[in-house]
Order: sequence, then C-alpha cells, then structure tokens
Amino acid sequence: MVEKKPAKDVNKSAEIRRIAAAMKEKGEKPRPIVIIAQLKKQGVEVSSPQVSMVLKRMGFRPRKRRGAEAGGGKVQRPVGGRGGPISVEDLIAAKRLVSHFGTADRALAAIVALRRLES
Repeated sequence: MVEKKPAKDVNKSAEIRRIAAAMKEKGEKPRPIVIIAQLKKQGVEVSSPQVSMVLKRMGFRPRKRRGAEAGGGKVQRPVGGRGGPISVEDLIAAKRLVSHFGTADRALAAIVALRRLES
C-alpha cells in the first residue's frame, strides 16, 4: 500500500517530477491526468495546470491538439451554404470572382453588400 503523506509536508513539484521521471524510465509519456491520479492515491492534491507547468519545465511538450486543419482537409461551408465541404470547383469559382473585382477585399465587400440586399 502506498503511504499517504499530509499535503503540507509534500513538495508537490518534486513529487510531480519524481512520477514523471519514473514514467519516462518505463517508456511512457507523462500525462497530467495520470500524474494527478497517482498523486491523489498518495493523498496529494495537485491541479492540471500545475502538473502541466512542471512537465513543460522538465522539457516535456504538450500533445498537439487536433484543430480544424486536422479534420481530414475538408473546409466546412458557412451556415446557409449548400452544405458539404467546399470543392475544387467552388474554389475556382471564388478565384474568378476575386479576379473580376480585382482584390479579395473588394469581392468580400460585394458579398457583404449582396447579403444586406437579401435581408
């Protein structure tokens, strides 16, 4: 059984570093949620930002989050469009529109004006 220590007698950052080093030795990637759970079993309460900051100072980089650009390369249409991802043909038509107006800013201004007329 793991010995529980009173929280006031524990250097929380040192405990985080100890667990992270042990995980690294095992070939595991130290993750805040895992470290928090292990420390909680020992009776030590730490926050996720605290663990993340200690890991960052140790040289561990946070995981990359999946953003909109990682969603399979599809661009979603704005609300009110025909639905579905924007096709290559749509992009070609948009390029023609921009060429007609000279700049993308002028083409956007025309679209905004058109939208106001439709309302």
